[in-house]
Amino acid sequence: MPRSEPERSAANSVPPDESLRMAVAISLLRSKLLQKQNQSSPSQNSDSLRWKRKAKDRKQELLRLRQDLKEAEDASQCDLFPQSASCKCYFFDNLGKLSPNRLPEASQCRFNDVLRRRFLRHVRFKERRRRTGGSSDRPQFSDINIEDEMELLRASVDFLVELCETGSPVEEASFSNWSHQAVDFILASLKNLLARAKSVDLIEGIISSLIRRMVTRMCCPLQANASKQSDSDVQFFVQHLIRKLGSDPYIGQRVLFAVSQRVSVLAENFLFSGPFDDAFTSMHQCMFLLIQLIEFFVSDYLSVWSKDEGFDTVLFEEWVASVLHARKALELLESRNGLYALYMDRVIGDLAKHVSLTMSLQKLKREILDKLFH
Repeated sequence: MPRSEPERSAANSVPPDESLRMAVAISLLRSKLLQKQNQSSPSQNSDSLRWKRKAKDRKQELLRLRQDLKEAEDASQCDLFPQSASCKCYFFDNLGKLSPNRLPEASQCRFNDVLRRRFLRHVRFKERRRRTGGSSDRPQFSDINIEDEMELLRASVDFLVELCETGSPVEEASFSNWSHQAVDFILASLKNLLARAKSVDLIEGIISSLIRRMVTRMCCPLQANASKQSDSDVQFFVQHLIRKLGSDPYIGQRVLFAVSQRVSVLAENFLFSGPFDDAFTSMHQCMFLLIQLIEFFVSDYLSVWSKDEGFDTVLFEEWVASVLHARKALELLESRNGLYALYMDRVIGDLAKHVSLTMSLQKLKREILDKLFH
């Protein structure tokens, strides 16, 4: 029997209270999910902050470990390369400054075997390359030891000059090590050769060439591819190398004679140059370096030289007279720049003080002493 229309509509319809309960259940479920998400987000933030803090602490710990490792490696290097062989310790410490105490003599320095072999291998390699392009004739000496020392002196001189002409102490870290070794080898070889008192003329020729080339490099004009600051730094480094070489009176007194003569020549050149000349600035820099080098030698070494058995009093008189002549030449510049004359007066005053305190230095000629103390 077919159903009526009201019965069919009642059967297809859903009770309203059941749909309401379903909607409430869905909304409650959504609210619970939202509450769980809100409760879990602070904990996640705290966890991320905690892990970030741990990562930062671990990074700091790694940095400390790296620093400790670096210090340990530096300490081991200091043990391997002692202070007397390491240029980082003292060789360029008093660059451009007066020394409160006397600088250590190079003959007292101990060479590390590793640095010595490396330096000799480097120098001999350069010597072999030079001989392949030139003559292979060598002077003959009666003593093979003198021949070896002379060859080492010549090679060390050439190596040091080439290093100053091609290397940049500001940019190259190896400059200090190589220059230190070259200076010490020159002084050690010179001491051994002078002790034998043979081939004196040849030794003087090598040393004179060294002085001339080093002083020229110190006073050289600015290079086209170098800045003023970097080239000025190079000049001060070369001046310091000359200062180190001057610890030996044989080299030091000859440097003073050559430098004082160069001051006289440069003072005359100032009279014929204008302030707008290209070389005017470099001439002023050169004049300052020359007078400062005289001051360094007088302050550092004069008292020590006077106690040396091989101190040449004749050469001492010559360079003192040359310094006094340079002071007289600087008097002509007082109207243009009197600072150099004042600087030289201070140097001569220091020289007179050392001479008055050392009896062995008071054996100068009477006219030189009169000019020095008046």
